[in-house]
Amino acid sequence: MNCLVVDDNDLARLTLKKLLSLDPALVMVDECPTADMAYQTIQNKEIDLLFLDIEMPGMNGLELAKSLAENSTMIVFTTSKRDYAVEAFDLNVVDFIIKPVAPARFLQAVKKAKGIHKLRSQAENDKVQEFIFIRDSNTVKRIRLADILFLEAQGDYVKVVAEGNVYQIHSSLKSVEDKIPKSIFLRVHRSFIINLSKVDTVEGNTLIIDKKFVPVSDAYKATLNKRMRIL
Repeated sequence: MNCLVVDDNDLARLTLKKLLSLDPALVMVDECPTADMAYQTIQNKEIDLLFLDIEMPGMNGLELAKSLAENSTMIVFTTSKRDYAVEAFDLNVVDFIIKPVAPARFLQAVKKAKGIHKLRSQAENDKVQEFIFIRDSNTVKRIRLADILFLEAQGDYVKVVAEGNVYQIHSSLKSVEDKIPKSIFLRVHRSFIINLSKVDTVEGNTLIIDKKFVPVSDAYKATLNKRMRIL
């Protein structure tokens, strides 16, 4: 993730730069001593995560955060003033850290930011991905994800059961699972992945999808119930 450190205190910026080096996934793009400079930097560079002080000359950190309300940049406030906590969290920031910033507390905030970043990336991928290409014998075919009913592992192959067609591809079920959106598909058994929107009926540990029966193992049942939001 691309990071920007904003603090009018030189030592505070140096401390955060050292903390950023604890996680190789964090890339220090720039540092700014004022919020005004940070605003310009964010307009010109892709910043995923902003470590932001609050009390600074000119525009303060809260004002900068408000100006970025429509921006996707995640914000972690780093300040010595606890009094700003309520107002800060009202701005939907990732975290609020009291100085001096301890390494463990810093990494805790980073973990939260990574989780948000991952969910955003997954949502973006799911929104864009509407179909997949599969190799069926010597032919590559395009299949709409919305047409897939379920997938079944069969030895070194995966059977893709779609509306009106069945395809067989040379792959592991895990490999296929990694390439399809988790917002649409769910593994319900060691050998089965289903399209959640295609489930017609649940009878004990069996799903009925387009008059076909798919087993559900106990290990996946709780996750299935949660995803189906059964009333």
